[in-house]
Order: sequence, then structure tokens, then C-alpha cells
Amino acid sequence: MALTPSVADFEADTSVRPAGEGAFAASVSEQWAVPRGPNGGYIAAIVLRALEAAVADPQRAPRSLTLHYLRPPAPGPVTVHTVVERAGRTLTSLSARMVQEDRTVVVALGAFAADFPTAADYASPAPDVAPPTQLHTVPEGQSAFPIARRTALAHVFGPHPFSGGDEAVVGGWLRLAEPRVADAAAVAFYCDAWLPAPFARMTQPAPAPTIDLTIHFRARLPHAGMAPDAPVLARFTSRTSHGGYFEEDGEIWAPDGTLLAQSRQLALLFPGT
Repeated sequence: MALTPSVADFEADTSVRPAGEGAFAASVSEQWAVPRGPNGGYIAAIVLRALEAAVADPQRAPRSLTLHYLRPPAPGPVTVHTVVERAGRTLTSLSARMVQEDRTVVVALGAFAADFPTAADYASPAPDVAPPTQLHTVPEGQSAFPIARRTALAHVFGPHPFSGGDEAVVGGWLRLAEPRVADAAAVAFYCDAWLPAPFARMTQPAPAPTIDLTIHFRARLPHAGMAPDAPVLARFTSRTSHGGYFEEDGEIWAPDGTLLAQSRQLALLFPGT
């Protein structure tokens, strides 16, 4: 019997528990799989939860997270080893390694900090788009990959996937299939939850595993002005695909136009399916 996506699933599947000496135990669920292993944003959410637990200071919010994906972890237990590289008066810098069966699968760096006074306060406006009338999930049986049923979407930006469009732009309104608050872990997942931007230019699917992913959190999360069940507005673009690699830049906004996060990743783009 297929599992029904739920808030409890995301909480359980990204949860960590102390395992001694800065280590945190977790379990990679097969329910977040893409063609070549678990989704990179899902793995980012697990690592972020371990780093949050290591910082253990709600005043120091996540500001930056960079992950390098060495190999895809298999479903099952993993350990996230964290090291506080420096804890200053306002900024904590950490490293993390996700290990499975004595093999490092992900290496990460994170920065957590309190708010600083600013010498300049400005922001580019969010795209002027209508709120979604309805979000759509992938019906049971229409996708071979479990993760396709984990999100609810409303297309806004760019050509439809595999339509052979003239630009590599994708995105729209996005949330988990069952509404939940957009905390830092959920936003980390959202940064890699849409189909890759090059798919808008292509006419058939291709594997696109992430090599590295950087997320800059631009607001404290959950955002105070955002309803617990509200979707985010996500836009992803790619300028160049060459030599088997493409880059993708992402932006995640709250419905009120607040920029929640920016992301950039480098990924492979294999021919074939």
C-alpha cells in the first residue's frame, strides 16, 4: 500500500537525535527518492536539523548552508557528525559530515547568527503574480518516483517541463502535499523540490543529480507574516548547460513578498533516462 504524504512524514523523515560527541543519528527515507537516490533538498533538511541541534541557540538563525554531495545515501540509518569550527559573540560557523556505513556521503558548512544592525536596507520586489487558486499534487500511479507525490504545486514561471521551451525557467507556488509551517528545514527542501530548470527547454527527462547546493536564508523562519498552511513562491533559472553540467539559481518568497531564501546549485545533466 502506498504511503500518504503527511506533515508527520516530513518531521519524522528529517528528524535527528543526539548520538554523542557532536553526532546526530537520522534515517534516510525512500519516500523522498529521485532517479539517482534521495532528493538533495531533503538531505539538506536533515543536515540542517543536525546543525540547528548542535548550535542549540534560537537567537542564532541559519544564514548559510553549503552541501557537497559525494555519493547518494541508501535508504536507512545515517550519522551526521557536526563540529563547531568557531562560536563568536554573534556568529557560529560549523561543519558537518553525513556518514553511512563508514563512508562520507555529504560534506557541509553552515553559518548561524543573530541579527546585525544594517548600514543599508533594500530588497528587489518579488514577482507580481496572482495567488494560487488551487495547488495540484501528482495523482497516485502517475510517477515512478515517490517524491513527486510529496509536494503540491501551481505552475507560474517559464515553459512547462519537457515542452521544448526557449528558456530554462521553472517554478510557481509550492508547499508540501499536506500543509505545514515553512520553517528552515522545509525551505531548505523547497530549494531543490521543483523539477530542474533545464527541463523547461528539454523534451524528455534526464537524470540531474546535484553536485553542490548553497542556500542563503534571508529571513528568520518561520516567517512571522506567513500563515502556517501557506505555500511559498519559488522561481528557478539556469543560464548555461555545457559539458554535462548546469547551474541553477533559486529564489523563495513568502506570499507577502518577503524573500525567504536564495539558492545556487551545480548539477550534472546526463543524456537519456
